[in-house]
Parts: sequence; C-alpha cells; structure tokens
Amino acid sequence: MSVELPPNFLLSVVMPVFNEQATLRDIVAAVLAVPIRKELILVDDGSKDASRAILRELAQQHPEVRVLEHASNRGKGAALRTGFEQARGDVVVVQDADLEYDPADYPRLLAPILRGDADVVYGSRYLFDEADPTRPRDHLYHYLGNRLLTFVSNLFTGLNLTDMETCYKCFRREVLRDIVIESRRFTVEPEFTAKIARLPVRVHEVPIRYRGRKYSEGKKIGWRDAVAAIWAIVRYRCVR
Repeated sequence: MSVELPPNFLLSVVMPVFNEQATLRDIVAAVLAVPIRKELILVDDGSKDASRAILRELAQQHPEVRVLEHASNRGKGAALRTGFEQARGDVVVVQDADLEYDPADYPRLLAPILRGDADVVYGSRYLFDEADPTRPRDHLYHYLGNRLLTFVSNLFTGLNLTDMETCYKCFRREVLRDIVIESRRFTVEPEFTAKIARLPVRVHEVPIRYRGRKYSEGKKIGWRDAVAAIWAIVRYRCVR
C-alpha cells in the first residue's frame, strides 16, 4: 500500500528497547527499509544484554537513527515518554523491538491521517482483511485477555476499538501536547487510550500484520499486567 506524502514530511518512529539483542538489527533494518523519510528514536531502557552496544553501533551506521539511554530499567511507559519528548516528526508511530509488528504497515497507518480523516490511528490485530490473510491465530488465553481489556476500555472511554492493547499507535505529533504519560510499564496502553478519548480527536483503526511470539521466545506480558491494565483503565478514565 502506498500513500502520497506531503513535501518534507517526517515520520518519527519511537521504539522502546529492553534486552532485545536477538531482534534489534532485524527490526531496525525493517524500519529503515520503509520508503518514508523518517527518524528512528531508539530508547534503551536499561538493557542488561548487548542491546546498548548494538544500538550505539546502529546509530553510527545510520544518520536517521537516534539513541537515548536510561541508566536503569524504568518500563515501557517511561521509555515512550522519553522518546515522545524528542520526536520532531509530523506524525509519530510506536514500534516494538521484537519483530511481532511489521513496519511495512506504516503506509496503512498513515493513510487516514494524511487523507485528513483521522488524528490517531490504531493498528488492529483483530481486523482481518488483505493486510494478513494467512496470519495464525493467537493463543486462546492471550486472545481472550486482549479482547476483555479492549471491551472494558471501550466501556469507560466510549470508543469502539477492537484492539486497545496494540503496539501500533500512530498520531499527529500535536496530539502529544495534551498528553502526559504517567505509566511506567505496560499500563501505558490503556492510559494513552483513556487520555486520547478525552480529546477532540478522531480515532480510526486499520488492520495490520502480526506475528506474536511465545513466552519461550521472550514475550514479557503476563496476567499481572492484565490486572494492572484493568486498574489503569478505571484510574485514567475517572481521574483527570
């Protein structure tokens, strides 16, 4: 899918990184291969493996790559906050470092914004069409957990999303002016959604590719994160 980009358009890709040495080079290569002028902001969140050394190497090799470092692990929310503060693009997209999400979907995410139909676009793993007709289904419990959290979020926000927990959130940079991320860990997803719902912005969803990895492969989200997410949904919708 291709989109017509405005002159001098710049996309900011913000990628939190924590102990992702196995996938870092591949995901950075995939991001850089997308034919859109971009800056890639990599935020190392206190990695204990070789991730930091790899990031520094990549920054030396690619001028569009910027690396920011946390001295200790502060969580995904904190890493995103650091990256958002440094973003200079017209549009910002969040990218995980684990190869579950395909950067080739950036044009699909950008299209509603560039057409003037949306200010925020969520990439849904549960809208199936030509984006990924052969995608394998998620593990049952992971699928049910995501759908439950999205349902509860929709009840509190009034949105009609199919995938609140998705990594792929794409938005005009101006949207960040009215959002201060407080979450440190994975509760950043319901927090961001709740705060988006309070703004006068248009939210769209588009289908995306997704290849979920298993817990044996390093997946980090568990049932405790789901419980924390439900609390965050209530907290950030009811407390301003």
